[in-house]
Amino acid sequence: MTVIVATVAAGVVATLAGWLLTRRSGNIREINSEPGQGADADTADLNLSRTGPTVVHFSAPWCGPCDRVRRVVAQVCDDLGDVGHVEVDLDANPAAARRFSVLSLPTTLIFDVDGRPRYRASGVPKAADLRSALVPLLA
Repeated sequence: MTVIVATVAAGVVATLAGWLLTRRSGNIREINSEPGQGADADTADLNLSRTGPTVVHFSAPWCGPCDRVRRVVAQVCDDLGDVGHVEVDLDANPAAARRFSVLSLPTTLIFDVDGRPRYRASGVPKAADLRSALVPLLA
């Protein structure tokens, strides 16, 4: 009997821990960047768009969810028009990942036209959330 209770309790704890760890996955949150920060040496290697916002997502060939991010970002960028899309391979460019504190894949950053990071998402963002973050940056 105690084995069953312990197993059920462990299952409940594991489920709760998993939910807590993934509840923010894919949510886009605003980043507070300084008004004076613009595109400089920190973003020069990212090839950000000079005419509109840019969606930068960090990925790797071995990352399964990164393919879904690629499809969502491409769809939203195609729909909105003047939005750049850059994919950074974590294995090929670990320095960029360190600069932007990328600790998990996939991670998506949205930069405004001035090169300031404005939004961040870990996990696969929803197309509607991505679109709602980008539309104000197009104005």
